[in-house]
Amino acid sequence: MKAFAYVNPATEKEALAAMATATRGKIVPLAGGMDLLDLMKDYIVQPDVVVNVKTLSSTISVPAQGLTVIGAATRLVDVAEHADLRKTYPAFTEAAESVGTPQIRHSGTVGGNLMQRPRCWYFRNEEFHCLKKGGARCFAVDGENQFHAIFGDGPCHIVHPSSLAVPLIAYGGRIRVSGPDGEREVEADRFYEMPDRNMFGETVLQPNELVTAVVLPAVRNTKSAIYEVKFKQSHDWPLAFASVALRMAGTTVESARVVLGAVAPVPWRSMAAKRRSRARLWTSRSRGRRPKLRWPTPNR
Repeated sequence: MKAFAYVNPATEKEALAAMATATRGKIVPLAGGMDLLDLMKDYIVQPDVVVNVKTLSSTISVPAQGLTVIGAATRLVDVAEHADLRKTYPAFTEAAESVGTPQIRHSGTVGGNLMQRPRCWYFRNEEFHCLKKGGARCFAVDGENQFHAIFGDGPCHIVHPSSLAVPLIAYGGRIRVSGPDGEREVEADRFYEMPDRNMFGETVLQPNELVTAVVLPAVRNTKSAIYEVKFKQSHDWPLAFASVALRMAGTTVESARVVLGAVAPVPWRSMAAKRRSRARLWTSRSRGRRPKLRWPTPNR
């Protein structure tokens, strides 16, 4: 890989200062490092400076009431094994537990998982000068595209790779971002951008900003789960992924958030599910009763 300078900040403040003058691809953060090192070895990313951001917060705060905050440097294994998180946000912890192998979960971080670059084999191959690398076309349109996007109109047909982003959006979570201009929070479903808005990146994050935490709202009377399909059950990325969060009133579904992963360039909200739950709720209330949305019973 190309030679680079390495900066090892002692604090989060120093890490943010080291990133303050970053331009896209020239100064990059290093967390668990697995995705970044692959990109560097394949000459897809060739930074001048790599900044270690393992000094970002790695704490998990799950209060009895209020917002849950998970530091960006928290390891995936710590999310998966956190008892309070598992009780309150089971879809999020199950998603963390499904990532890669034990070795990857012990190194990978929450922030790193949310900020993964696309796994498209044309993007990852230095011999293909595709749209995301400044080329003239998306090779997936006429090439091997069996694992590319089935939702979204392009022009780039990547699929979103993060496992944590899908349940984070289903829960209505937010992503905390810090940079030279201070701290801000972005709704998770507005954090990711389609290629027609941001061809050379996947998020609203500026080159000199860092993800510092994720924030999950307090949930009550909510049922949630994930479901994923993989080509093989060992270390592999999902072919399709879904997370559902249902706010319940007894046996009645008051609202539904269904989010799909690995099927579009961004985590894909099923707005049809949202509209249907609202429509049925309104119809039943207009008749003086509450609706009951019944889900198919799985084959046993």
